[in-house]
Amino acid sequence: MPDTLGGLRLAGAVPLDPKPAPPPPPVGRPGAGPAGAPAGAPTTGATGPVVVDVTEETFNDEVVGRSMEVPVVLDFWASWCGPCKQLSPVLERLAAADGGRWVLAKVDVDANPGLAQAAGVQGIPAVKAVVGGRIVGEFTGAVPEREVRGWLDQLLSAVGELPGGPAGAAPPPHLAEAHDAMARGDLDAAATAFQAQLAETPADPDAAIGLAQVELLRRVSGYDAGWLRQRLAADPYDVEAGLAVADLTVAQGDPATAFSRLVELVRRTSGEDREKVRAHLVGLFQALGDSEPAVAPARRALAAALF
Repeated sequence: MPDTLGGLRLAGAVPLDPKPAPPPPPVGRPGAGPAGAPAGAPTTGATGPVVVDVTEETFNDEVVGRSMEVPVVLDFWASWCGPCKQLSPVLERLAAADGGRWVLAKVDVDANPGLAQAAGVQGIPAVKAVVGGRIVGEFTGAVPEREVRGWLDQLLSAVGELPGGPAGAAPPPHLAEAHDAMARGDLDAAATAFQAQLAETPADPDAAIGLAQVELLRRVSGYDAGWLRQRLAADPYDVEAGLAVADLTVAQGDPATAFSRLVELVRRTSGEDREKVRAHLVGLFQALGDSEPAVAPARRALAAALF
């Protein structure tokens, strides 16, 4: 069986419809603050426990529903994960200290693989903020407590600046259909829905990013990672193998490494091969979106390599 890797982080806040699994989240990082917090974000305190364990069965009530009242911070963890054991107590302590201003929802990725896959979790601990039914920011890794505190403060500040009331407007029907299809792993249906949205609104950035992600996941699903790496070991400048391994590396959650390798491949190639690598790299930029921190420096490096 091929050694394949799936999942990808998306840019832009997306809605969490009340279904068993949510659509993919955006890219974020500590210190960047929540991206695109929706109108109608919650402004009141929590009325239940401030730390809860969440399963696929309880996700709608504990996360989507409660996020209409207060921000919900998702903590994706596993018992075997050392960094998780460092970060989780920090999050629990801060949740208790904030006294219900936000809720910590803990998700065991081993017990709830569907939630982790739908959320595009590529490494743990992974932390994502949900406000008014939308994922609005994230960070990955056991970052220092002061950085977690700063991220939470920016989240709470952004929520406080938003008007109260009902949740933000629902996404266009085609985008909602695409998100639902991706959540259940139906890439063909997701591609069709994203294409339908682009036919109606050609400049829709969410649809363009979503379609680029689908195309990446389609490619990755057919790769044999071990065989590809053997090819690269034999010839580090094998273009086809290099492009495929870059896809796998992005899907693993390490876009900076993938981009660096492709920029070097641009430098080492010419003619049609060089254009193929350049176009592939630009496609990966689109799949992750400009909010991915690795994209901007990689764009600059690509320009330097080309000109």
